[in-house]
Amino acid sequence: MQPSTILVTGGAGFIGSHLVKRLAREGHNVVIVDNFNDYYEPALKEARINTFLKDVTFNVERVDIADYDALKNVFEKYAIDYISHQAAQAGVRYSIDAPLVYGQSNLIGTLNILQLAREFEVRGITLASSSSVYGDAQTFPLKESHMSDEPISLYAATKRSTELLAHAYHHLYNIPITCLRYFTVYGPWGRPDMAIFKFTKAALEGTPIDIYGHGEMGRDFTYIDDIIDGITRAIEKNPAWEIINLGCGKPERLMNFISSIETHTNKTIEKNMLPMQPGDVKETWADISHAQDVLGWNPVTRLDEGIKQFVNWYENGYQA
Repeated sequence: MQPSTILVTGGAGFIGSHLVKRLAREGHNVVIVDNFNDYYEPALKEARINTFLKDVTFNVERVDIADYDALKNVFEKYAIDYISHQAAQAGVRYSIDAPLVYGQSNLIGTLNILQLAREFEVRGITLASSSSVYGDAQTFPLKESHMSDEPISLYAATKRSTELLAHAYHHLYNIPITCLRYFTVYGPWGRPDMAIFKFTKAALEGTPIDIYGHGEMGRDFTYIDDIIDGITRAIEKNPAWEIINLGCGKPERLMNFISSIETHTNKTIEKNMLPMQPGDVKETWADISHAQDVLGWNPVTRLDEGIKQFVNWYENGYQA
C-alpha cells in the first residue's frame, strides 16, 4: 500500500495506539483523533501517546467524535485518505449504567465519521465492531452469517447499529467499508477494565477476584498483535463491503486463562465464584475462515505467550 494519510479515531486507546504504531512504522501519515475521556485513567492514554508511541511520528487532535463541527475541522486540516474507526465507548457492564454515553460516542460519533467520509470522499473505512453483536448464541463457531439482531447488552446494540449505519453509507455512496468483529482482545497497554488487567493486578496485590458465571465461561481470546495484523490487511485490501470476524478461532475456559496469569505472576489468586452478570454471554468462539479467505489472515499468538507478554508489561511498564 502506498503511503497515505490515515485517520485513526480512538488512537490513544488500546487497539488504536497499537494500530498507530504499525501504520506509522509502515510510512503512513497518521492522524489521531481522541477525546482522552475519563472512562478509565486518562494518564494511561497520555502514556500511550508519550511513551508507547514515542518512537514514531503522528499528529494528535484532541477532539470528541460526537462533536461534528470539531471533527469536520480535522478533515479540513488534513487530506484524509482512509479512516480506521476504533473510537467507541467500551464495556458491556458500564453500558447498563450509562446508556446515553454509548449513544453519543458509538452512534452519533460513528454517524459523524460516516458523513464526513462521504463529504470529503475518503477512499475507505475499517470500522471496529464486536463479537458481542452475536448475543447469547447457542451454536458455534460463530460465522458472520449468524443472527446478530438480538443483542443482550446496550453496548452490543450500539455496535450492531454502527454496522447497519455503515452498510447504508456504503450502499448509498459507494464507500468501501470493512466491519471487523473483534473477539476479546488482550495484550500490553490494555484497558484497566479488562479481565486480564484486573486479574493480574489482583494477583500481584494479593486481593481476591470476582469470577462470574462460576468460572464456566469460555472466551475466544485474541492477542493485540494479531488484531493489528488483521486491521492493516483490511486497510490494504480495502474491499467494497465486508463483515469479518477477527478471533483466535478457539475458545479458552476462563479458569485456564486465570491459571496462566497465576503461572506468570507466580501468585495464587483468591477467587469469589458468582453467577452471570446482566449482559454477559457464556461463550464466544469465532469462525475465522472468512478472514482467512478475504484477508489471508491467521492469528499466531498462543494464549500463554500473550499472557506472558501482558504480565511482563504490567510489572515492568505499567507499574513502573
